[in-house]
Parts: sequence; structure tokens; C-alpha cells
Amino acid sequence: MIENPIPWPNGAQCACAITFDIDADSLIHVSRPNDSYQRLYPTSMGRYGPTVAIPRILETYRRLGIKQSFFVPGWCLENYSSVMEKILLEGHEIGHHGWIHEDPTNTLGQVQREAFEKALETHKRICGVSPRGYRAPVYNVTPQVIDLLIENGFIYESSLMGDDIPYVLKTDGGQLFEIPVHWGCDDWPPFAHYEEIGYMMPVRAPSEGLKGFWEEFDAQYEAGGFFMLIVHPFLTGRLARWRIVEQWLEETIASKRVWFAPLDEIVGHVQRLMDEGVYNPRVDKLPYYSGPVEI
Repeated sequence: MIENPIPWPNGAQCACAITFDIDADSLIHVSRPNDSYQRLYPTSMGRYGPTVAIPRILETYRRLGIKQSFFVPGWCLENYSSVMEKILLEGHEIGHHGWIHEDPTNTLGQVQREAFEKALETHKRICGVSPRGYRAPVYNVTPQVIDLLIENGFIYESSLMGDDIPYVLKTDGGQLFEIPVHWGCDDWPPFAHYEEIGYMMPVRAPSEGLKGFWEEFDAQYEAGGFFMLIVHPFLTGRLARWRIVEQWLEETIASKRVWFAPLDEIVGHVQRLMDEGVYNPRVDKLPYYSGPVEI
């Protein structure tokens, strides 16, 4: 049961977004900055995302008529600009995902602002528009980042886990929508076997690793909710895994009343409902705490 379900357009029972974080090989450069250039295997694994997986994913979306959202660090925009052009030409959304996948909790103060603004300017230059949405690397969004998003006119962010459906984050400086994520809908736990950056997940068979996602969808569909995957091209974009996602997409489109849309369109729909006075989302006031919590 969802207490305050969102009325979706055209009689859809559930909204759906399969979102991609195109981190490419930024991860190894952040984790091993002194010798990443010597580490060919992890670099090639990251590069697989934009060079091999993204064309495969775009072909599926083109064939099925789906538009979705991709979150890309500014460094990856610069180093894989031709791939980004293809994503934009297909009508998909590209969101802000830091400069080089730096953890916001490790780059506070002026350093955080500089990294954020450097990525923002790269988006404007390469994509031709300002991004409307943001997802924090490692989901570690901070109050300062929220302030930067509001200051720069973002309409949503997608890093927190406070609800099953989109809701509103409100601060003293303004507000924006939160499109909540969850580890249960993220491909990192079942597939990220990446010793160089500190993750050694036991790699599961494609069907086993993806099974939990479809169970999450079934619950959201039954409740009239919102289903979002957070996946990485170099993980789920690999041939056997994407084949299963593609089959699920085909079956879902044929048998279910689902609205597939990029996140900026989903937010736009909720905003229109609010403007018309027919829906009010839950509001979370930030910051949760003003300082360290005494224990």
C-alpha cells in the first residue's frame, strides 16, 4: 500500500524509469589516481559502458520507443562526447553526476562547489543545455549540494531513500523534487566485482542478479507506484544481462499499463498535478539535523 499514490497519465498504473549512471572509467581514476593509467583491465571494464553497452541500450530503447535518463560525470561527458551526442539525439535526458564521480562527503566547502560548477559548465558546453536533475556519486548528497541544486535551478535530485514515490525536499532557500533510489533496485550489489575500488560482490548469474528487480516492480505496480532501476552500463549493459532486461521490457510493455518516461518528464507531470490542485506530494524539510547528534 502507498498512502498517497500519484495519478499517472493515460491510465497508467505505474511509472517506470530505467536510469543509467555512465561512470565509465572515472571510478578507477578516483580510486587509484597515482597509477590508474597503468591499470588496463579496470579501465577497459569501465570503457565498455560508453563504447559497447550504450549503443546496445540505445538500440533497444529506439526499437521500443522508450525515452529514459542517464546520469554522467562531467569528466565522462568530455571524454565520451560522441556517445553523449547519440544519447541526446535519441531524445533521452542527461543529468548531473559530479565531476569525476567524487564522493560529495569527501569534498566539502569550496572544493565541492568548484567540482559541482565545473561539471555544470561541461554539461552546458557539451549538451547545449543545463541539466535539470542530479544524482550524487555513491548517493552521498550533502546539504551543500542540495543548496547548489536549488541555487542553479535544478528541478529534481535522485540520491535519497525516503519514500517509494517522488516527493519534495524543502529548505530555507527553496525546494526541488526527490526521485528516491534504493539499493534493492541498484545493480551494484549483485554485479560489482571491482577489487581496485573496494568492492568484491559475489557475481551472480544474470537471471538471479536481476530477479529481485522484477519483484520490486511487481510490488510497485500492484500499489500504483513508481519503479526505477539504477544501473551501470559496464555492469547491466553486458550482453546476457541486458538481454534479460530487454525481454522484461518487451513483456511489460505488452502486458502492463506502465508509463516509461525520463525523470524530468515524471517530475513535470507531478508538478502539473500540483499546479492543478489535484495532488500534493509529501514534503521533507532539510536539513534533518543542524549539527552532530549527541549520543
